Amino acid sequence: MAEVRARFGGSVLCAFDIPKAEISPYGVFDVSDTDDGDVKQVHGMVEKPKPEDAPSTYAAAGRYLLDRAIFDALERIGPGSGGELQLTDAVALLIEEGHPVHVVVHRGGRHDLGNPGGFLRAAVDFALQDADYGPALRDWLKERIETAD
Repeated sequence: MAEVRARFGGSVLCAFDIPKAEISPYGVFDVSDTDDGDVKQVHGMVEKPKPEDAPSTYAAAGRYLLDRAIFDALERIGPGSGGELQLTDAVALLIEEGHPVHVVVHRGGRHDLGNPGGFLRAAVDFALQDADYGPALRDWLKERIETAD
């Protein structure tokens, strides 16, 4: 992301390519291609759109390298989705004003901590990798799964 910022300037955000049917809980980018398949120029953002209204399948991943202009933009926006000030709305304002914004598409794994099920999966994944907790947790999970109704 830092390399993309050095190349293009402005703000750089991370994105995941999400199936369209699952896009509604996310901030979604309106993008065009660059000469790098994993870097997209952002033309706009929509917070939590219906799948049919989503401008792409590239969703905000919660990783940002933001230009300091974001603070001024946050002061100039009103409440958006959910009655809250949305970072996506501030970024969208900067884009409208000509501020360069790009996303880097992350192709690796991810954990969605925005819901209890995702949080639990993340906790289990990380615990299984821990030398102190992993072996006992793995054994307990195997036993639990075998005896679950």
